[in-house]
Amino acid sequence: LRSSPRRGKKSKEEKIQPIQLPLALPAITCVKMVRRRIVEILSPFIVLLLSVGPANAEYRRFDGPINAASNYVHYSEGYVVTPGYVDISNLLFKTAEDSARRLDEYDDVGSGSTFVDIVLFREPPECANTRLGCDWTDLGVGANDGVGNLRWCCADDAPALGLCAGGPKQEGRLIVDPSQFSGQHRFLGVPPSGEWQRSIRDGMMSLDDEQGTGKYVLVIANCNDVAGRNLTVTGEYVLKSDHGYLPGNLFREMYFFSALVVIYVILLAWYGLKMSLHRDDIITIQKWVVTTIGIGLLEVFFKAGDLWVWNTDGERFWFSLYTGVVAGVFKRAISRCLVLMICLGWGVTCDQLENFRSVVFLGIAYAGISAARDVMTVFAITENEILTHNEENEILDVVTILTFATSCIDVSFYIWIFCALSSTMQYLEGMNQTMKLKRFLRLRMILLLSVLFAIVWTVFGLVDSTNDQRMINEESDGWVLTAIWEVNFIFLLVGLSCLWAPSHGAKNYAFVMELTDLGDDGELEFDTTIDSPDSYDDDDTEDNIDNGGGKSAYKDDGRIT
Repeated sequence: LRSSPRRGKKSKEEKIQPIQLPLALPAITCVKMVRRRIVEILSPFIVLLLSVGPANAEYRRFDGPINAASNYVHYSEGYVVTPGYVDISNLLFKTAEDSARRLDEYDDVGSGSTFVDIVLFREPPECANTRLGCDWTDLGVGANDGVGNLRWCCADDAPALGLCAGGPKQEGRLIVDPSQFSGQHRFLGVPPSGEWQRSIRDGMMSLDDEQGTGKYVLVIANCNDVAGRNLTVTGEYVLKSDHGYLPGNLFREMYFFSALVVIYVILLAWYGLKMSLHRDDIITIQKWVVTTIGIGLLEVFFKAGDLWVWNTDGERFWFSLYTGVVAGVFKRAISRCLVLMICLGWGVTCDQLENFRSVVFLGIAYAGISAARDVMTVFAITENEILTHNEENEILDVVTILTFATSCIDVSFYIWIFCALSSTMQYLEGMNQTMKLKRFLRLRMILLLSVLFAIVWTVFGLVDSTNDQRMINEESDGWVLTAIWEVNFIFLLVGLSCLWAPSHGAKNYAFVMELTDLGDDGELEFDTTIDSPDSYDDDDTEDNIDNGGGKSAYKDDGRIT
């Protein structure tokens, strides 16, 4: 739940955070100011953090205060696929310790009970998918006089502004316009004195197909800041969709990761079979490829399992969650090292890398920093009920620093990869190694397509985040943002697997030099075979004699070596 005096920028997991904005500011101005600031801060990092992708749990914990205040309300958002329900029966409302002292200050107010209002409503998709979001006053929650005066509660100056259509009975209550409000309304009466605690008896709010699938907002208001009592709320509330407890916007993501499991299994089985058939010709770079495929399979398996358990039981399986995150980190680190070592010519132009330790060191640095960033991000979002606001902000500040460090290492990888690829291709072209050069040309095409796709998608995401009307509805189709990057990675991995698939003679491939030969028909031919070292002894001896002891550039058959 988030406390806000007006409509604020939503977050994946929301806590109780009072946001004190002056109510005198025009409503639209405040919204634009808040959202513009959030977009400016998050835009550089939005794409980098998409692979983590944590989301709201359908079993949500609420432990915090509901103070008597008329300038803000508490709200929580969630995507529900109907038919489903929202159950708040397990939320226990209890008077706070300082409520008795607070009442003594207003003994002349009266002895009547005050009320806590709870409403649940659906935001229409035509406004829920916009950058500014829906204006709740158009949905019957709160009131606006049209000149910038927005009020949630019928208190303070709201009656004088003519915003309380319900008359005296509505004073100290949440403003709900029955002519516009189409959601569900619950309330609790709070006695003026004495210890008190109660749950909502009719807390099960069913949602049918007529109300529709979409983003639902739960609002809790303790509006009477004159005679009202400060309360605390503890317990869990549940948002359940038709398919289960998994948030409605993540249900398709579960199927997507399940499909990736099948793809990785097929790829691993094919590559493993090739390695088994050519076990005597396996080179080290192929072991790195199969390791990357295996870790990728491990990642998507645990992510799919986490979502499946979440959908069935309503709770996260923490082992699967964090194992999937860590496996994803190692997958990205090893794949970067793999591409770099391939571009350096390992297994094609040389059988050993002189700077192997530097590559591994850079990969370990990336894995360590990226793992710390991802785990801290998941912890800050999924464990927010046990963190204070300051603790959560401190963690997210550290995440921002780690994200910057990870980006710097990524840039180092990309520069090194393309410099190494260019150098290797120049060497092969200069040595007239056409067959090997053709392989690296295909690799360059795959890398350029992958980078081009990533740039286009990044620009698209940044532009979409600033549009008034989003092209991708994050509530229903937000899983696509994560899926696109996984598709890009699997495309690159399949391309590398095909180019460096196990084959006969792969172990000697780095030692093979193409020999040009002009045959009888005048056509240029290539010989990629290699003889035993002994077969060159006699030729080398003759060449040394003819050239004064130096090695000749020509053999008896006229072929260039």
